[in-house]
Amino acid sequence: MARVVGERGGARGLVRDPQFRRLLFTRFAAQWGDGVYRAGLAGAVLFNPERAADPLAIAEGFAALLLPYSLVGPFAGALLDRWDRRRVLVFANVVRVGAIVASAVAVGTGAGGIGLFSLALLAEGVTRFIGSGLSAALPHVVAPERVVSGNALAATLGSAIAVVGGGCAIGLRAVFGSGDVGSAETTAFAAAGALLSAFLAHRFAKGVLGPTVVDEPTNPVLAVARGLADGARHAWRAPSVTAGFIALFAHRAAYGISLLVSVLLMRNYFADDGLLRAGLPGLGQMVGFAGIGILLAGVFTARLIRAFGRLRTVLGALLLAALAQAGLGLPMLLPPALVASFLITGAGQVLKLCVDSSVQLDVADEARGRVFALYDTLFNITQVAAVAVAAIFVPDNGHSRGLMIAATVLYLLGGAGYVLARRRHADSLPQTVEPQAGS
Repeated sequence: MARVVGERGGARGLVRDPQFRRLLFTRFAAQWGDGVYRAGLAGAVLFNPERAADPLAIAEGFAALLLPYSLVGPFAGALLDRWDRRRVLVFANVVRVGAIVASAVAVGTGAGGIGLFSLALLAEGVTRFIGSGLSAALPHVVAPERVVSGNALAATLGSAIAVVGGGCAIGLRAVFGSGDVGSAETTAFAAAGALLSAFLAHRFAKGVLGPTVVDEPTNPVLAVARGLADGARHAWRAPSVTAGFIALFAHRAAYGISLLVSVLLMRNYFADDGLLRAGLPGLGQMVGFAGIGILLAGVFTARLIRAFGRLRTVLGALLLAALAQAGLGLPMLLPPALVASFLITGAGQVLKLCVDSSVQLDVADEARGRVFALYDTLFNITQVAAVAVAAIFVPDNGHSRGLMIAATVLYLLGGAGYVLARRRHADSLPQTVEPQAGS
């Protein structure tokens, strides 16, 4: 989406607005809690001396964290266009508190398997409603010409706050201990973020966050099914969007493989190296490097698109990820693995922002929501499938150069598929204006 010229005050002008500031803090509280919960649960399952999770169990954990975004997301979109979003945010956060506390009790009593998996699914599924509700509410608290800037600011800072939450969980785990009880106490702290988010959302006036108009089928299941089918048709009609999906899904598959391997290496293969740490602290350092990559991508992607165009930017990001995967991932040493995390995650964020701009520019306004719903659904299913397949072949210590090579090949195939899809009916496409800074 092109940047609107003449926005006054930039980020400062946005945060001076009390409604936007309250919505921003509501997001921050929720995402801090998300970071604490995910890191706490990861520590409880993956780095707990009282448990011995094998690769397939780890894959189940990733499925619990990612599948709700795909399974619940489309329903969240349909229902959030029908229900008062203020009420949804309050109720969903309260339900999330219950799911977090139940998860903590399960961890503390040594439970695992389908019980803990189901609680994680519930907690993360509710998170999808909260995230979607915050995004859908944004246009109701800022002027239309500031929606793009407001969304960029909220998304970037929200991701950073989630990383901070993960760091807090690692610190709390050092205080409470790494066993079941300590992991339970750490995980329970995430409830504070959900409670604060519910309190802040409750302070909005009824109806302020929308929706103002309901234009959906009465049956939410029908709304979801129709929306996904319409989204697929509109995505197929825009070759740049289809191409972007191919590139991004190649990244998500490769990233899923790398993520599983990285967790196993941190847990069972790497050793501390000076200031660099293995185990859960090492995974926290890796997340920190990845967070820096995401922030830098948010700053520079629009400039890259403006300077080189979307096609070259996407291909450059895929090539950078492939080189980082092969050059820094293959040695399977701790220092280059951290640098690889920074480069690969940053490149992936560039890809995501490029695909977002393709949908915003090349899909009709009335169909964008449905395309984003499809995109969101397939996005995480791809990563879960990749993690599941990799879990079958990876050794317990994660040392698998074959999987690293496979991830590198996926990036190269993604680049080839992107070019071929962009050429489909290219001559018949209308020319679009590339997004400016801030899009």
